[in-house]
Amino acid sequence: MVGVQLMDNETIDKLLKRFKKKYERAGVLKEFRKRAYYTKPSVDDRLKRARSKRRAQRANEESNA
Repeated sequence: MVGVQLMDNETIDKLLKRFKKKYERAGVLKEFRKRAYYTKPSVDDRLKRARSKRRAQRANEESNA
């Protein structure tokens, strides 16, 4: 789990900001949302292929522009 220690002369605002950054980088919320409901492996594969296809199209458009 993500944790932070209060450093000397550090305000609560800065502590919360550091915590939020660590929390986002660790991917805790992303993982929670991913596990909120079950998706079949075939659906996961289909979504992964669609994301890859969109990414390739964007890269192709940028290289042509």
